[in-house]
Amino acid sequence: MRKADIAAFFDRLAETTPAPKGELEFVNPYTLLVAVVLSAQATDVGVNKATKPLFAVADTPEKMLDLGEERLRDYIKTIGLFNTKAKNVIALSHQLVEEHGGEVPRDRAALEKLPGVGRKTANVVLNIAYGEPTIAVDTHIFRVSNRTGLAPGKTPLEVEKKLEKIVPEDRKQHAHHWLILHGRYVCKARRPDCAVCVVEPYCSYKAKTTAN
Repeated sequence: MRKADIAAFFDRLAETTPAPKGELEFVNPYTLLVAVVLSAQATDVGVNKATKPLFAVADTPEKMLDLGEERLRDYIKTIGLFNTKAKNVIALSHQLVEEHGGEVPRDRAALEKLPGVGRKTANVVLNIAYGEPTIAVDTHIFRVSNRTGLAPGKTPLEVEKKLEKIVPEDRKQHAHHWLILHGRYVCKARRPDCAVCVVEPYCSYKAKTTAN
């Protein structure tokens, strides 16, 4: 995609959603971190249903440790892989208390050392909690980047690195959310809604759909 088209691509997304936000519900950086860890292979809607009552009683790592793994499992048992996720949440909470004074670090390397936290999760936390211009490549961003020709790559990391290079500086803060929302609601996996797509003029996807 040409540089001018990339700028226009993000201008269109910005016009449609000037202030995009993630759909996971949280109250502070810690609860955001927990929500993102729980969201792996799960829907944001499903995670939010489980975390609303959970965060009412455990919104800090100290409170989560007091809650304990067994009671935590009861709160998140509707979420896939809840046993493993419960272990990770308790372990990362312990590590936050022991190594970071109970605070979520504003550093990717430190975040990635936490149990259950990978590069994508770290990027989400840095972007949403601390306003860092990071891009967390999930399945939606990976699909949109490849399908449209915006930043094609064979791996999420390759796509992330390309996006870091091509996204205009003034769009990097929100690029993560724009691409996720576009992939979730317009450029969908099975059948993209090309007829209502605001960036269709800049998209190189050959099998574009038309309105019924």
